[in-house]
Amino acid sequence: METSIIYSLTENFESYAHQTLDGVEFWMARDLQHLLGYTKWDNFQSVISKAKTACELSEQNIDDHFADVGKMVIIGSGAEKEIPDIMLTRYACYLIAQNGDPRKEEIAFAQRYFAVQTRKAELIEQKMLDHERVQAREKLKSTEKELSQVIFEQTGGNQNFALIRSKGDAALFGKITQQMKDKWGIKNKPLADFMPTILLKAKDFATEITIFNAKGNNMKTESQISKEHITNNNSVRNTLISRGIQPENLSPEEDISKTDRRLKNDKKKSLKNPKKLK
Repeated sequence: METSIIYSLTENFESYAHQTLDGVEFWMARDLQHLLGYTKWDNFQSVISKAKTACELSEQNIDDHFADVGKMVIIGSGAEKEIPDIMLTRYACYLIAQNGDPRKEEIAFAQRYFAVQTRKAELIEQKMLDHERVQAREKLKSTEKELSQVIFEQTGGNQNFALIRSKGDAALFGKITQQMKDKWGIKNKPLADFMPTILLKAKDFATEITIFNAKGNNMKTESQISKEHITNNNSVRNTLISRGIQPENLSPEEDISKTDRRLKNDKKKSLKNPKKLK
């Protein structure tokens, strides 16, 4: 494939992007027509029609991705004339490339280009989800540390925290901590290190309520705080179940320490060689 085609599609495609007032990026079909090597608008419209069908089959709203607009052009006499054009989202451009003539070098390259871009987007999205989970785990650690301090200050017993937390687990999962560890195949690691983000946040929320009420009501015994913690975890459990989420039936995630190390290593690599991320 000629270098000029690769340059044109890689550089020009992104440079032809526009943005709405709301910050939504879009491309004009008339511009994309030439970038993809179509000399006749009628021929390109047939590709757009196929792309719209693909959009509909993927259960996307066609109007959200293909918006009919008019475009003013100068004709031979110097006067202006309005011609039909279409505002396209990145997803619409991808569908057009997928439904174009693969014998065209421009189309063949565009198909590979969007495949790479899609993979990049997937990796970025996964990295964001991993980062959110690491943050949720750190937040739970901080909240549980605060609860431990509250329990010690108000009951005078260090051992009470482990007992109260265990009772909270039983209320949230309907199983004791060890049963959940056995189910998830966890050995010598905290259960929370393998929880998905939704459960980390649920557990954190229940713990925050326990801290608030234990302080506000000046609870002085393990029994009082345990009862409070069980009630809060039961409430969170019921909310999750009402939304179709059964805590004990969720699958465990990767050990959070591995996720954290990977994110930190990726960050180091990006700082050493930032061009690879572009």
